Amino acid sequence: MSTLPTMIFAQRGFPPVWLMVSTIVGGAMAAGASGAFNCYIDRDMDKLMKRTKGRPLVTGDLTPKEALIFSWTMAIASLVVLWVGTNPLTTALGLAAILLYVVLYTMILKRRTAQNIVWGGIAGCMPVLIAWAAVKETIEWPAVILFLVIFLWTPPHYWPLSMKYADDYNAASVPMLGAIANARRVSVQVVLYAWATVVCSLLLVPLGGAGIVYTAIAGGAGAWFVYECHVLYREAQRDHKPAEVNRKAMKVFHISITYLSIVFLALAIDPFVGSPLLG
Repeated sequence: MSTLPTMIFAQRGFPPVWLMVSTIVGGAMAAGASGAFNCYIDRDMDKLMKRTKGRPLVTGDLTPKEALIFSWTMAIASLVVLWVGTNPLTTALGLAAILLYVVLYTMILKRRTAQNIVWGGIAGCMPVLIAWAAVKETIEWPAVILFLVIFLWTPPHYWPLSMKYADDYNAASVPMLGAIANARRVSVQVVLYAWATVVCSLLLVPLGGAGIVYTAIAGGAGAWFVYECHVLYREAQRDHKPAEVNRKAMKVFHISITYLSIVFLALAIDPFVGSPLLG
């Protein structure tokens, strides 16, 4: 969702097919390895939560040894694909993404702080840096802006989900903000981060060479996203029944995914229509 549009925007057209395939496949394998390591490390926690009790290490479909072998194999293979098909910087960023998710988020932050998803979410921002580096062999301002967009988007995306599954996280002693704080406080944070996300996305116009397509679509989708976050805030401030607030929270969760998809779709289309608005 984020890698290919970023590559197209960096290239101002379609990059070589081999480069696109290598970056996407290598990146997907790195993400898969990170998720597998996460399931291995958190298997004690997963069995306590309804939303994760069907994972194969909990059900016994896989043994911990099998999962660990798969995780290491996938991680190494992902770096080989990136090394052969892209360049050293892209490979290094792929390794950094794995370490950020597995070590920083899963092993260090997740069970210790309510800011876990904020700083641990850096791992989820790495695909845009990986994509830009694959095309340009360096990191430039547009890539940094897209990195920050995903970084700021992660809390208003994930905290509403943690509101819905607060009982799960509390049962597993995971201090997600949506689980340990009341809906009023969480909704305020969701609104603030949503506004920051949209404002940051529009910085791509003066600093990244975005054109009319990206500007119009990112602005319109951003207004929709912010509006729905304000609806959640209003419901939370009124002390409505938890079920109603959770329903609004899950709506924001799903809309956040649609919002980011629309923004990156606009990013992919933008180079083919018109020219940069600000030079």
